[in-house]
Amino acid sequence: MKIDLFAWLLKAARWRLFRPLTTRFTKYMDAFLPVDRLTENDHWLAFHHPQPDYALHILIVPKTRLASMDAATDQPVEFHQDFYRVVNALIADFDLNAYGYRLISNGGPNQQVPQWHWHLISDYVQETHD
Repeated sequence: MKIDLFAWLLKAARWRLFRPLTTRFTKYMDAFLPVDRLTENDHWLAFHHPQPDYALHILIVPKTRLASMDAATDQPVEFHQDFYRVVNALIADFDLNAYGYRLISNGGPNQQVPQWHWHLISDYVQETHD
């Protein structure tokens, strides 16, 4: 159910009519995002992608509304430090240093939801995640 709702929101974000709704959603997403959180801190939230393209596909999203990486330059140092803390925790949790990973940033018109975000991906499939 949670994944279906999030998938619908991703599709709706592509339609101009729904953009104000999805913009409002991203503003409050840390409280209402219908996903199982893998890790989070004051500035970032990480969760499995609801429509994965890789064996391991994690989205890392800032809790602050940022349309692109350009907007991140005005964020405090802690914002950027917290990003690396989240990424390093996920790499450790999924043992990705042993198996390999890629970290990809999406921003601007190439994204489905008007919110800058990152993808942590790997072709490695881990059986369980604690």
